[in-house]
Amino acid sequence: MLELHYYWHYVSAVNILCVAVTMSDFDPLDDNGDDLATKEAKPQLQRPPLYKVILLNDDFTPMDFVIEILMDFFSMPEDKATQVMLQIHTQGVGVCGTYSKDVAETKVVIVNEYSREHQHPLLCAMEEV
Repeated sequence: MLELHYYWHYVSAVNILCVAVTMSDFDPLDDNGDDLATKEAKPQLQRPPLYKVILLNDDFTPMDFVIEILMDFFSMPEDKATQVMLQIHTQGVGVCGTYSKDVAETKVVIVNEYSREHQHPLLCAMEEV
């Protein structure tokens, strides 16, 4: 329990009101029955956003080159790579995989550089899921 005591202090013709505080029943280690100090805070974790890496169709890149890209950079077996290549050819776009942002960005850069090195206009891009 906090107790307040007021008294006047005289200093050379100036009156100063002083307050003395005493703590008779105060225990700093007592939590008064509250368990707030012992509750563990659970962090609010969220999964990082995922991004689809896509290949866009063009009229000049050979189908075999697209299959090579899918097998080499996205670890697809040949039959799956052929299916995705046909989807790119017929629908204009195909999903190569879903990754975290850093991985998706890296794959996009690597595939686009590889395509340019081999003089193909194949475009790889990413979009948030």
